[in-house]
Amino acid sequence: MEHLNIESRLAQIGSQNDPETGAVSFPVYQATAFRHPRLGQSTGFDYARTKSPTRSVLEAAAADLESGDAGFACSSGMAALQVVFALFSQGDHLLVSLDLYGGTYRLLEKIMTRFGVTASYVDTNDLDALESHRKPNTKAILIETPTNPLMMVTDIAKVAGWAKHNALLTIVDNTLLTPFFQRPLELGADIVVHSATKYLGGHNDVLAGLIVTKGEKLSADIAFLHNSIGAVLGPQDSWLLMRGMKTLALRMERHQYNATELATWLKTHPSVEEVYYPALPHHPGHDTQKAQSSGNTGIFSFKMKDARTIEPILRHIRLIAFAESLGGAESLMTYPAIQTHADIPVEIRQAVGVDDRLLRFSVGIEHVDDIKNDLGQAIEAAEREING
Repeated sequence: MEHLNIESRLAQIGSQNDPETGAVSFPVYQATAFRHPRLGQSTGFDYARTKSPTRSVLEAAAADLESGDAGFACSSGMAALQVVFALFSQGDHLLVSLDLYGGTYRLLEKIMTRFGVTASYVDTNDLDALESHRKPNTKAILIETPTNPLMMVTDIAKVAGWAKHNALLTIVDNTLLTPFFQRPLELGADIVVHSATKYLGGHNDVLAGLIVTKGEKLSADIAFLHNSIGAVLGPQDSWLLMRGMKTLALRMERHQYNATELATWLKTHPSVEEVYYPALPHHPGHDTQKAQSSGNTGIFSFKMKDARTIEPILRHIRLIAFAESLGGAESLMTYPAIQTHADIPVEIRQAVGVDDRLLRFSVGIEHVDDIKNDLGQAIEAAEREING
C-alpha cells in the first residue's frame, strides 16, 4: 500500500492480511509452535520467538511506515536498544546524543560497559564536536531528535552524511515524532528505534519497542540478534500496538495542536523562565525541525523560575497526572531530575539543563482549555503557597 498516504496506511494496518476470513482486525495467533506439513517443509512459521503471524503483520507495517527494509517488534523500547547495541563488540565505541533519556544512559553505562562497549556524549548537531570525539574504534552514532527532555534537534541528513563518510552506522530514536512526522531512514539513517509504548501505542496500555532497518545485511544481522536474544513482542501486545497505530495520525495532530497552544501560553507566563519546544520560533532547533519533519511532538519541557513551586504544582494538578512515561491520550507530567533521568549523574544532568526547576509535560488529547485551566490553577496554588 505504498501509494497511499500515511494516514490511510496507518488506518489499514492488518485490515487486508487475513484473506481466508476477510477479518479487518488481524487475529491474535496465541501460538508458540506451528505444525510442519512434511519433513523439510514449513508454513513460514516454526516457533514464535523467531516468527509469529500477528507480530509479522506489525513488523511489516513498521517497515512500511518508516520506509525501511525490515521491522522488528520487541518487548520494550529498551529491549529494542539492547538488540541494536548487540551489533557491537568488545572495544567498540559509540557517539551518543548529549541530552539523553536516562534509561538509555543506564543501559550504556551500567550494562554495555561490562562488555567493553563505551560511549561519548556529544551535541550530535555539532560536526566539529562529533569529529573531535570520534575514535578509530567508533562504530556508530545514536541520535535522539528531538531529545528528551530538552528538545535538542539534530540535522539527521547532515549527521548521517558525516557518519557514512566515516563508515559509521546512524541510529535514530524516533519515539517523539513517530513516522507520521519524521522518517529518519529517508534522510540517510541506517536504523530507527522506537519506544512503541509511547505515541505508537498511544493509550498507556502496552509495553513495546520497534526497530526498523535499511539494507539487506543490516536487516539480516538484526534479525539474527532479535531471535537469538529473544527480546520479542508477544501476539496480544502486537495486536494492541497495531490497534493503537491505526489512530496515530489523528492523535499526533491533536497532540501537536495542544502542545503548541500550551507551550506558547507558558512562554509568556510570569512564573515560567523557559519553554523547550521545537515548534516555538525561538527554539534553537526550530528551523532544522521544520525542514526535516512535517510536524511536532506532543511533549515539551518548561523551567519554573522558583524550584519551590515544583512540589505544589505536582500536588495540585488534577486532570493532568503526575506520572512517568509519555505519548498517551492522557496528559502526564514528569519531574525528570528524580524520575526519568535519575540514573544520569547530577553534574551531567545540570550541565545540559535538567535541573530541579524543570518539568516535562506530555500533552494529551483532552480539550486544550481544560488542560490549560488545570495547569494554570496548579501554578497559581503553588505561587500562593510559597509566597504565603
